[in-house]
Amino acid sequence: MFGLFTRIRRFRLRERPLPPDWVGVLDSNVPFFQCLGEPLRAEFLELLKVFIWEKHWIGAGGLVVTDEIRVTVAAAAVRLVLHIGLGPYDQLSEIVVYPYAYRHKDTDGAVLGEAHTWGTVVLSWPDVRQGLANPQDGHDTATHEFAHVLDIAAGSFNGTPDLQSREDYRPWARVLERHFRRLQGAKRPERQVLRRYGATNEAEFFAVATEAFFEKPRQMKAHLPELFDVLHELYKLDPCDGKDGAPTGRRLRE
Repeated sequence: MFGLFTRIRRFRLRERPLPPDWVGVLDSNVPFFQCLGEPLRAEFLELLKVFIWEKHWIGAGGLVVTDEIRVTVAAAAVRLVLHIGLGPYDQLSEIVVYPYAYRHKDTDGAVLGEAHTWGTVVLSWPDVRQGLANPQDGHDTATHEFAHVLDIAAGSFNGTPDLQSREDYRPWARVLERHFRRLQGAKRPERQVLRRYGATNEAEFFAVATEAFFEKPRQMKAHLPELFDVLHELYKLDPCDGKDGAPTGRRLRE
C-alpha cells in the first residue's frame, strides 16, 4: 500500500508545473545539466520536481533554505537515479543544510556532509556549491552523501546498494573489495583516480568511487575498467558519452 500511495503522490507532483526560475538555477550552479539532451533533460526535471516537493528541507545554523539551495542539492541527488527512478530515496525524509562546514562536539575536523540511517542527509551549502562547480576533481560532497543514501536503502552502510539481479552481487563484491584493498595500500592506479578517503571503509569506498565515476569517468574507464563497469551497470549510464548519461540496460521507473 505504501508503494501505491508513493506512486500516486509522485504522479501528482509530476503534473505540477515547473517553477520558471529553476532552470536558471541549474544553468548557473549545475554544470552537468548543460550536458543533458532531450528527452533526458525533461525526465531530469520531472524527477527533480518530485524530489524537492516530497522531502522536508531544514535550514540549520541560521540558514534560510531557498529554491536555489533546494534545486542545486536535488540536482546532485537526481543525477544518481536518473535511469533508476526515485525508489532508493523512499526512506529519505529530510535534508538539513548548513551555511558552513560544521563540527560535532566529539570530533576535531570540519564535517562537509552526513547521511544517517534514520532518513536524514546533512550538507554544508558552500561545499555543495564547490563540489558541483568543479566537475572534474573527483570531489563532490552532495554526490558522496546521496551515494550513501543509495547504500543504506539496501539495509546497511556496507558499500553494496540494491543491484538489479542476484547475479550482480558476486562480481560487485569481488571488484569493489579488490579495489578497496588496493586503495588502502595506496596502490596505483587506484590512488590516482580515487580520493584517499575511500580507504576508510567499504561504505566510503563506494561513495568515493561514485564521485569519481561521475567526475573522472574517463580516468576510471581507462585505469580501473572493472570498477567502471560495475558502476556503469548500477547507474545505467556512461558519463563518458558526452551527454552525462545515455541510458543503458533496463530502466526502472516509479
